Amino acid sequence: MRWIHAAGRGLLVLAVVLTGYVASGARADEGGGGGRGPLTLATAGDLTGYLAPLLQGWNRTHPGEKVTLVELPDSADETRAQMITDLRGGDRGRFDVLNIDVDWTSEFAAAGWIRPLPRDRFPLKSFLPPVVGTATYDGRLYAVPYVTNAGLLLYRKDVLAKEGVPPPRTWAELEHDAKTIAPKYGLDGYAGQFLPYEGLTVNAAEAVYSAGGSILGGEGTRVTVDSAAAREGIGFLVRGFKEGWIPKAALNYKEEESKQAFQDGHLLFLRNWPYAYAVASAKGSKVAGRIGAVPLPGPDGPGTSVLGGSNLAVNSHARHPDSAARLIAYLTSAPVQREVLTKGALPPVRAALYKDPALIRQFPYLPTLRSAVLSAAPRPKSPHYDQVSLVVQAVVHDALTGHETTEQAVRRLARELHAIAQR
Repeated sequence: MRWIHAAGRGLLVLAVVLTGYVASGARADEGGGGGRGPLTLATAGDLTGYLAPLLQGWNRTHPGEKVTLVELPDSADETRAQMITDLRGGDRGRFDVLNIDVDWTSEFAAAGWIRPLPRDRFPLKSFLPPVVGTATYDGRLYAVPYVTNAGLLLYRKDVLAKEGVPPPRTWAELEHDAKTIAPKYGLDGYAGQFLPYEGLTVNAAEAVYSAGGSILGGEGTRVTVDSAAAREGIGFLVRGFKEGWIPKAALNYKEEESKQAFQDGHLLFLRNWPYAYAVASAKGSKVAGRIGAVPLPGPDGPGTSVLGGSNLAVNSHARHPDSAARLIAYLTSAPVQREVLTKGALPPVRAALYKDPALIRQFPYLPTLRSAVLSAAPRPKSPHYDQVSLVVQAVVHDALTGHETTEQAVRRLARELHAIAQR
């Protein structure tokens, strides 16, 4: 998943704001036995090469709380597996602070791998409201939001301008333009992330949510996917592949592959995270200056994005939980969050930044992104989220490739999710 690369890049901002940071007051956490000392920070592999020098800057300013970076594989699935292996080791674990996908929070909390955190130690009221929900489980705070994300519809504004049409607000408009306008310019119509991996779970959930449906209820105890809305949402994607306005190549797209196809000028429309807008707008891109971004469309108007991003959590057996909380407070402080956006082009969790005129001039998609985040919904919460996601990927992929009808896929999805919910 792109979030794990993006969240790693966001850590690069530490050095540039370090001197202006005032640490939160030292106070023992709920788990008792606070204290300060060295830490390890686990995140996905750093593709930029800047993380090690960055943490050297932190260590120079906090000599008694030095942080050792532990880089895990680039793959989200492999990163999760290695984190779980370490967390299951109990007091033998290496990781103190973990940079985790927002949808791992419930699973890690239910398993007792991460510790609850005191709400009053972190400025949660300053965050965009939906992001706080990704960090809670069973009514308690188990992590702190670090970066957020919401899917956007990127489009070729030069092409739509030539045709004299606005960007689509509904599925019908998207489908019409993808069928009729894209071929006139030698473009494919629309793409998202449809390889069977976490990105497909996201795309499928967004389609179901946008149609007014859901997949699971509660904390994963109720299966709600067997609905007309789920059939409408999944059917929309199935129809796209069947009729050809979603290219077959998209069955192999993850975030980066789909972004590259759009950036190389092969797509009229693309569902992706905001980072794709920033990269495709950069100097050297074939579509720089010719793209726009709007909320994802739905059946009757703007749809619903899945809420993405990453949270910072503390290992239940962290050696120095007070230092861990101080580090998290620093990473979510206002100066760092500003730098997360300006240096890393990552969506911050601080609400005020989305209304800053200077930032809006630099990142014109911020108002659209704010609206998308505020209306976004989390992926299904479940202590067995990994199994839920694998089922969604497998079943929806079978429908997209024509191995099952939409009706068969939804019924199978309900059966398999029900089996997981009963465990």
